[in-house]
Amino acid sequence: MKILIAVDDSRFSQAATDFVRRFPWPADAEMLVLSVAQPVMVSYAVADVPAMSYTPELAEEATRHHQQVAERYEAQLSGPGIRTRSLVVRGDPREAIVNVAKDHGVDLVVVGSHGRSGLSKLIMGSVASHVVTHAPCGVLVVKLAQR
Repeated sequence: MKILIAVDDSRFSQAATDFVRRFPWPADAEMLVLSVAQPVMVSYAVADVPAMSYTPELAEEATRHHQQVAERYEAQLSGPGIRTRSLVVRGDPREAIVNVAKDHGVDLVVVGSHGRSGLSKLIMGSVASHVVTHAPCGVLVVKLAQR
């Protein structure tokens, strides 16, 4: 069984990782920890300068940060008899998670939910909703416990 855990640097990803770590997976389970580096754009408010600009340096910095995030969660999941590996891709998290699930023959995707609703969900979008709708396999959405 191949399980994809999509993570970012948030408490929601930590909740999803904690859930995965406690769950009794089959002995042959493989954990693929994915973090997605979104394209970095810089906005300028100066005349004669493009309104938005892509910077390779910021993209590389973001990729390094996401690699550290993925490796940190991978370390939390690794243990005796558990195969883990981390992966970082660039792009829109919604599409990237679905594409990685397809490309790697994933059996289950696990994502944390920010729990947005209403206008916030409309403006910010919902990675979890998109993945549930478009993934080629089952999706487990882990919500942060309400206190």
